[in-house]
Amino acid sequence: MSLNRRDFVAAGLAAGASLGASATASSFSAPHPRHDASGDVPHRDFRLKYAPHFGMFRNHAPGGPLDELKFIKDVGFRAVEDNGMMRRPVQEQESIAREMDRLGLEMGVFVATASFEEPTFASGNPDFAEKVLADITQAVETAKRVNAKWTTVVPGIFDHRLPLDYQTVNVIELLKRCCDLCAPSGLVMVLEPLNHYANHPELFLWQIPQAYLICKAVGHPSCKILFDLYHQQISEGNIIPNIDAAWTEIAYFQTGDNPGRMEPTTGEMNYKNIFKHLHAKGFDGVVGMEHGNSKPGKEGEIALINAYIECDSF
Repeated sequence: MSLNRRDFVAAGLAAGASLGASATASSFSAPHPRHDASGDVPHRDFRLKYAPHFGMFRNHAPGGPLDELKFIKDVGFRAVEDNGMMRRPVQEQESIAREMDRLGLEMGVFVATASFEEPTFASGNPDFAEKVLADITQAVETAKRVNAKWTTVVPGIFDHRLPLDYQTVNVIELLKRCCDLCAPSGLVMVLEPLNHYANHPELFLWQIPQAYLICKAVGHPSCKILFDLYHQQISEGNIIPNIDAAWTEIAYFQTGDNPGRMEPTTGEMNYKNIFKHLHAKGFDGVVGMEHGNSKPGKEGEIALINAYIECDSF
């Protein structure tokens, strides 16, 4: 099964809307008992801050996002990631943030701006730039509301009318303007390269060295790299050496095995070694679980938890 990033983000936004609708009637209005993670549900005090998405544990926590947060905490995860957070109603954002604060869960990334059809950054078009800057302005306010440190930026597709170097300059200059908006609150944009081969052949940003060059040129603490391990296994492989080479500009990681974009242990990637390497380097950020469940129902949710326990046991 292949999971398209555009579909993944769209599904996340749709799930957010759906969860918000059900939460009005249940999750945000009534207390929920703590889930017992000592029975058939495994638990681990994880070494790294792996961050599930809403919907990954819907079968064990059917009461909506607040119920799922409790389950996530009981299992031992320490963070949560939600691509569609910025599109949720403000009241829902605030309710989720309050519960995360109560449970001691950290907020991972949400998507600030991402186009899979337009050269929003590369073209130098002022209309595109204004839309991007409006998105970043909204992201800053959302981040304050939900206590987020990072927000994802996907800088659009190639502009085939311009030489690549001109496009790169356009991307860098617009990111500098975005940094001016992020800097006062300390919000960090994380640029995500996405692979050309399996999912997104037209996207401008697709390799870690390219993202490293751009972040170095921008030269601002609000512009860093989101290293999606699934995408980079496809784009270039050489995962651990590329982590080391780009280390100073990496602020965030996401997981997903290849092929299939499911949980670790379902494909070819040695996630135990990767996680061990991140831990040894002292990485204290969030590792987002941006992938599907390889099996349906509660069985699949248990398999997902066990996969992370296995790969975190080093």
